[in-house]
Amino acid sequence: MDFRPIERASEAFQQSVTTKEIQAICQRIFGTDARALSATELGAGMYNNTYRIELEGQERPVILRVAPEPGRQFRSEHQLMRNEYASVPWLAVIASLMPRVIAADWSHEIIGRDYMVQSHLDGVPAPERIGDYPRALWPKFFFQMGTIAKAVHTVRGPHFGPVSGPAYPAWSAAVVASLEEIAADVDSLGLDATDLREVAAVAGHGKAVLDEITQPRMIAGDFWTVNVMLDAAAPEPVITGVLDFDRTWWGDPEADWTIYMASKKPGTERDAFWESYGPRPSTAGATWRSDIYLARHIGAIRLERHRLGNVDLVPETYKEMQDVLGRLQA
Repeated sequence: MDFRPIERASEAFQQSVTTKEIQAICQRIFGTDARALSATELGAGMYNNTYRIELEGQERPVILRVAPEPGRQFRSEHQLMRNEYASVPWLAVIASLMPRVIAADWSHEIIGRDYMVQSHLDGVPAPERIGDYPRALWPKFFFQMGTIAKAVHTVRGPHFGPVSGPAYPAWSAAVVASLEEIAADVDSLGLDATDLREVAAVAGHGKAVLDEITQPRMIAGDFWTVNVMLDAAAPEPVITGVLDFDRTWWGDPEADWTIYMASKKPGTERDAFWESYGPRPSTAGATWRSDIYLARHIGAIRLERHRLGNVDLVPETYKEMQDVLGRLQA
């Protein structure tokens, strides 16, 4: 087999599987006669290990995604692949854009990690393609992004919290639990989590404002440009696929990473996102909640920066969090 893993340091968070493990996975999913001709690790993702696999006798490749070992996962990122698998039936509204799940295996009988095999999406990752277009055409891309986000956010759910659970009866309980989990993860790295616990306390005291959200709706969790595929040949940006819905939640769409990213750089092409998505709530309660959500994003960014070895950027998150706390405690 032609195997092309990404070379990483031994202490890196992501660690590749072996050729033997890939062949064993293919035989479990496609039968004992299955043989992988090649496996190329794709480098866009920063959490799971992802491989494009060519199989003997099959015209189209498949995608193998392998989760981190259980002991390497943060509490706030526990079993994300299982969460994505549980989300698929709820994402029918964008099913035409998503990869099809061929098989998933949580047994750890082949390798000591969860893995999932999916169909291969056509197109080119948006970060690699969008720059080929003149900036005057970029609003068309962000308009499509807003349409997709709006469709996802219309989906109603049965509880608050991660799609696969744990389930919470109120939005405030889900938000406070998430902040406390992120704080515990920050503690586990030997970093100071005081500011996150202060935000969790503020959120708990203000639970009545959080609980103005009474209808759980789908929160994509990580939907933005890096998880979008574009047509390779279209004369203007055309989204052909979306992927990586492992951080889905039920709750307030305003808490979505998508909303956080779309809100950056106002007055640019991203304004087209809001043309298709629609207006945001502008009440005092919504403004207060947005700072709670921002604090959660900052905490998650702190964890990711540390995990990726970008330790020089971690201190910035403390300054950003103090600014948020200042507004929340004013």
